Amino acid sequence: MPTNQQRREAERRRLQKELEQRREREAARKRLTLIVSIAGTLVLIAAVAIVIVATTGGSDKKNNAGGNSKPSASAGSTAASSSSPAAQPPAAPAPTTPCAAPTGATAAFKGVTISGATDLKKAPKVSSKGTDKLTTLLCQDLVVGKGKAATPASTVNVQYAGVLYSNGTAFDSSWSKGGKPVQFPLTGVVPGFTQGIGGAGKVAPMRVGGRRVMILPPSLGYGAQANGPIPANSTLVFVVDLVSIGG
Repeated sequence: MPTNQQRREAERRRLQKELEQRREREAARKRLTLIVSIAGTLVLIAAVAIVIVATTGGSDKKNNAGGNSKPSASAGSTAASSSSPAAQPPAAPAPTTPCAAPTGATAAFKGVTISGATDLKKAPKVSSKGTDKLTTLLCQDLVVGKGKAATPASTVNVQYAGVLYSNGTAFDSSWSKGGKPVQFPLTGVVPGFTQGIGGAGKVAPMRVGGRRVMILPPSLGYGAQANGPIPANSTLVFVVDLVSIGG
């Protein structure tokens, strides 16, 4: 039979063991709390980093898309070639009046003749025997659009036909490439194309649903640089239908 001293010693060892177990449980709880806290902090940091990368990355992509690339009117298009100088938006706002009053089914303008001028469902027949030495953009509305007005920074969907002003030789046409409208930003084409559609100075912007004939002097086209079928120092004629604005 154990003595009192033995019983006290056994009780002391039991209490000591319980204390050690309690300390171990407390230490384990603290370690778990610390691990959970660290994991939560890491998750929060990762989430913030993802948001920052997504925000700045998306912005960079937009800047690259708008600032560095100069899409052409189509893969083989000379009207909106990426090798052309980027158009500069006009400093002053464009007026709200059209270039000139619309004409009939056949229109004549500065040596340019357009048959089927008002039929937007078909390609216009454009001929030209222009002799004027032009230095500014000239244009005339064949059909005045009633939709949204373009700006020099718009992305537009257009049908167009382009000929040389001097002899009417066709050099480009969306109508001959499947007859589908072509999309491009006006910031990535020759200046005369940008100003003739988006508006500049006395030239009002085109509105959706409109058709316009534009005559571009060399300084607003390709200048002294030849471009495919376009000789150097060529004055250009475009008949443009503004189908829609934006994507």
